[in-house]
Parts: sequence; structure tokens; C-alpha cells
Amino acid sequence: MSENYILSCESTVDLPFDYVTGRNIPVLFYTYTVDGNEYEDHMVRTKEKYDQFYKFIEDGFFPRTSQINEYRYVEYLEPLIQKGDVIHVVLGTGMTKSYISALSAAEQLKEKYPDRKIAVIDSTCSCTGYGLLVDIAADMRDAGAGFDEVVSWLENNKHKIGHQFFSTDMKYFRRSGRVSGVAATVASVLGICPLMRLDYNGKIVAYQKVRGVKNTIKKTVDEVVAHIEKEPNHKMYISNSNCNELAKEVRKEVEKALPQYKNKITECQIGSIIASHCGPGTVAVFFVGDDRP
Repeated sequence: MSENYILSCESTVDLPFDYVTGRNIPVLFYTYTVDGNEYEDHMVRTKEKYDQFYKFIEDGFFPRTSQINEYRYVEYLEPLIQKGDVIHVVLGTGMTKSYISALSAAEQLKEKYPDRKIAVIDSTCSCTGYGLLVDIAADMRDAGAGFDEVVSWLENNKHKIGHQFFSTDMKYFRRSGRVSGVAATVASVLGICPLMRLDYNGKIVAYQKVRGVKNTIKKTVDEVVAHIEKEPNHKMYISNSNCNELAKEVRKEVEKALPQYKNKITECQIGSIIASHCGPGTVAVFFVGDDRP
């Protein structure tokens, strides 16, 4: 009989809400603010919520996001810990410092519920790379892996989740501070699409300048091929921010280069929290491979 524990995550896994809840994974929602009004991360729950977010951007609004505070974590985690032990996987610290608040909340709850176990994991991942990590942990849970085994796997393998991506419009990365202003401005002026990845600690690194979208797709696929596990033991996700056709081009080239993954690829939408920082026009490939640099 498998252990009674709960695997939990945050909305920034950027997997469809129905898929995550269908896997029995509770979700803590991030929010974004536009013109003083607060909105929940859409997680593709409805087309209206998805369209609303990009309409804000089209109308010139710049959505703003914030960390999740300690109180909100306690409010979310306490009902879960009352039901059983909890593994909560957090959006990577390279993107947000919410992890610190989650740790503080967990310490409070451990004192209040000393017979329960609660593990807070810094995923060091973002977007659907974070989702891939949680998805694999759910596979392990469903196969009968215990609390400690899943926690150990997460800590030992989170840096193996590759995040390879590019954007056709770098101004949002510049405005959010995710990429230096100089690098983003030069890229926009010269028509360059920098190749980007997450480093070991989960921070964005723009590491190679490529001119033109076709060349960028080719270089992106080359990087995936260089670092992915050669046997398709896990899924691959390709996510995009309101540029479905561009994502399909990337998928076509990935399938050419890695035909063994053809039936392992799932396309997803980048959620409103991550898209608040990358804007439209970003395509990302997430996979399991070697340790990130």
C-alpha cells in the first residue's frame, strides 16, 4: 500500500488546470495586476481568460506579478497538511523568492502538526519545465514511490530539466529585468533572437546571438539534441506565449531531429505569470537531459 501524502504545486507549472487537478495535484495560484486590478493566473481554464490576458498586452498594459507571501502559503498548505504529509514544489528561486516564504510557512506548520511531514522543494525550474518536474514526480507517486523517495528524486534531478527557449520580441524580457537592457535592446534593433536557457540555479541566461527566426529554431533544436536523454524515458513539452504556429514549426524540427520523441511531445501555453515577463512570441522546449550548467 502506498504512503498517504499529497504532491502539490503552483500555477506557474504552466500545464492546463484540468490536467493538473486530474492528476490529483492541488494548485496554489499566483496572481497578476493590471491597472490596479488583480487577476488569477489563467492556467488555460477558459479561452476567455487566456484572451483577456493578451488583450491587456495588446492595449498597452504591462501586467505585474508579485511573490506569494508567508500568510498565503500557510492558508493554502494547512488544509493539505491536515489531510496528510505534503510535498510542495515551488517555482524556482531564479524566478522568485517565494520559496523563502514557503519555507517559513512550512516551519510554522511543522510546529503545529508535529506528526506530519512537509517538504518544500525549490524546483530551480520555471514554466512547463517546472510542470515537467512535477509531472514526473506524480508518475512516481502513482507508481507507488514513497514520500522520501519522491523528495530525494526531486532534489537529485531538478537540475536535469532542460529549459531551451527564444523570443521574437525581447522588449518584455528587458522591461521585466529578466535579461539585461543592453542585450535586449541590441537584439531588437539587429533582428537577433538570443538563445536562452536556465542555469543551474534557475536564472535566465542569454548565451548565443542568432539572426533570423529559422536559424534560431535550428540552433534551439541543436541545443536540445545535444543535452536531452537519448532514450525517451520521459515526456517533452513545447510551450509558447500566443505564437502557436511558431511553436508548431519548432515541434516539426524537433521531431525530425529526434524521431524517437515524436509521440512524447505535448504542446502547452505559457501561463499569464510567466508571460507577464516574457510577453508574446516566446517558444520554449522542456526536456530531461544532463545537468544544466
